[in-house]
Amino acid sequence: MEKAYLVLGNGRIFEGQRIGAAGDGVGELVFTTGTVGYLETLTDPSYAGQIVLQTFPQIGNYGVIPADFEGRCAARGYVVRELCDTPSNFRSEYALDLFLKQQGVPGICGVDTRELTRILREEGVMNALICDAVPEDRSVLSGSTVTGAVASVSVKETSVHPPQGEAKYAVTLIDYGAKGNIIRCLQKRGCTVTVVPHDTAAEDILAAQPDGVMLSNGPGDPAENVFEIAQIAKLVGKVPLFGICLGHQLTALALGGQTVKLKYGHRGANQPVREVGGTRTYITTQNHGYAVLSESLAGVGSELYVNANDGSCEGMAYPGLRCFTVQFHPEACAGPQDMDFLFDRFVAMMGGAHNA
Repeated sequence: MEKAYLVLGNGRIFEGQRIGAAGDGVGELVFTTGTVGYLETLTDPSYAGQIVLQTFPQIGNYGVIPADFEGRCAARGYVVRELCDTPSNFRSEYALDLFLKQQGVPGICGVDTRELTRILREEGVMNALICDAVPEDRSVLSGSTVTGAVASVSVKETSVHPPQGEAKYAVTLIDYGAKGNIIRCLQKRGCTVTVVPHDTAAEDILAAQPDGVMLSNGPGDPAENVFEIAQIAKLVGKVPLFGICLGHQLTALALGGQTVKLKYGHRGANQPVREVGGTRTYITTQNHGYAVLSESLAGVGSELYVNANDGSCEGMAYPGLRCFTVQFHPEACAGPQDMDFLFDRFVAMMGGAHNA
């Protein structure tokens, strides 16, 4: 393997070996704690503009399985402790290194991912550079920002996905960078899913008379999406609405709330979420760097769930508006299935049930 370097925005330099595509990669370095699901991670559009650090030490041991892809790979880089070049799984089609090369994603292995994770937890996420030689001029690190992320990953044309079995409801899914399992979770509940681009006007969505609207996950700073926020404001109260991750954040902004960037975010398949006013704690899959400030929605919405680690908002309900949203991923692919029932709640809402 050729030598490679990971240069952090705080000046630290880590030496390792080159994996994946040739060339430099610069982006926001973030860590994810999943022990499995690296394929779903790499094909989650929510990682657009970011270099992904896997905390689990060995990655690639079950190879590449295209059937498990969630979307288009949008990561700017990949960092692992050890990359397995001899995968063993009956579904595997090729090794992960080839996937990274095909997707144009530069990577580095052989670095201390535990130390890197500690740095990010203590100092917060920061820009990083994957390169073959450490440059003297490192202005590229301070100059790199994630902008226009939603437009870069959203579909360009509308598509329709038929239900499994009897057609019961028609759902419009606004794609801000949607994971494929959102569609599948709706299909198996008898929903015809129409996926529309991020910049589709609310008037066009309502003209199609859907039974419900899903707001997908996606990358970047939620406040940047001014047009999308304005469309959601026109949709809320007109049709049952369910938002996930970025969709949760955009809905809060559309209703006058605020969002804040977290120090290092929540990424992985082991995030504990506590039910507000209840006794249950659920284990969830998450991938986000921003959070809704629930207190900014006082009198507008009620908090459904909070993160058991840091108390940040994990879900909101909006009484009288037939709308609820969650910060985590109930479609959980890969990850725990604890919150799959939220899709049933959405279907019940479309059937005339009261707010979640």
